[in-house]
Amino acid sequence: EAKELEKFVPIKELKTRKIGEEDTKAEREVEITEEGIKLAEKGLELKREISVLTPELIKSGEWRNVEFKRFNIQAPVRRVYPGKKQPYRVFLDKIRRKLIEMGFIEMTAESLIETQFWNFDALFQPQNHPARDWTDTYQLKYPKYGFLPEEELVERVKASHEHGWTTGSRGWGYKWDPRMAMLLMPRAHATALSARQLGKGVQIPGKYFAIQRVFRPDVLDRTHLIEFNQVDGFVVDESLTFKHLLGILKRFAVEIAGAKKVKFLPDYYPFTEPSVQMSAYHEELGWVEFGGAGVFREEMTKPLGIDVPVIAWGIGIDRLAMFKLGIDDIRYLFSYDLKWLREAKLVW
Repeated sequence: EAKELEKFVPIKELKTRKIGEEDTKAEREVEITEEGIKLAEKGLELKREISVLTPELIKSGEWRNVEFKRFNIQAPVRRVYPGKKQPYRVFLDKIRRKLIEMGFIEMTAESLIETQFWNFDALFQPQNHPARDWTDTYQLKYPKYGFLPEEELVERVKASHEHGWTTGSRGWGYKWDPRMAMLLMPRAHATALSARQLGKGVQIPGKYFAIQRVFRPDVLDRTHLIEFNQVDGFVVDESLTFKHLLGILKRFAVEIAGAKKVKFLPDYYPFTEPSVQMSAYHEELGWVEFGGAGVFREEMTKPLGIDVPVIAWGIGIDRLAMFKLGIDDIRYLFSYDLKWLREAKLVW
């Protein structure tokens, strides 16, 4: 009828002029099937079927005379996505808790900005020398300069650079420039915190770690970011050896990252000797480097007031997270992709 009427006057116009209204009615036809006819011929016992057990049914005792509807637990249901922590943040919290359980003390940072003194000079990385180019860095335009620590510590670091101080080393054999050491920069590696902690004083024996954001110019790809997190740590004790360091690194890769295969290769860092690079095997990416480590050189530790062996490491925690979260692109760790955030697996 409505279709016939709309040939002459559009229903929309009738509604607009408020001289007509639209009403929808549905008609349903029910027809018994052959199976139903057979059941009816056998005789059916009619029972009241309910799906909700109410207080009234319980009080009256009527629940004894009704049939409870069976629920189809195989039926598809709408997926629910409850609120949860960002997967990578959960991973970092687990790493922090694991290290504290292992007896490590966490080092904290007051700022993302460091002087070159703590980024490089305190780590026995010489000024204006290729050894300082092992990692590219950013620089601050303003403010350009920061402050150096107490004069006595600065003098010891200066002497270590110029002639080796009391370490028996010849040092780097150049004129150290305090003005260059005052230059400010975004932290290039979390090892700067290790240098600060050693300079403030540590327990012997002692174990320390930090999870901090670092910055390096790089080409963005599946395994590289310009801003990323690094877990840095060191152990100080009189009886430590290089084998202790390899054991700690392997435990990191296997127990924390879930890596199945790990390998160590010789490496070079200005502040450690011997030095080692650690790589783990990723099913999609192959061998991925995610850590460097070594025994801190005496030219670094003695000026900071430490006269016993110190084993140390810096690990790209973002790459470890790739293993644990089962992803093949490091950029997903900071992704806004709701699908990935909803479906990312939980970490142990």
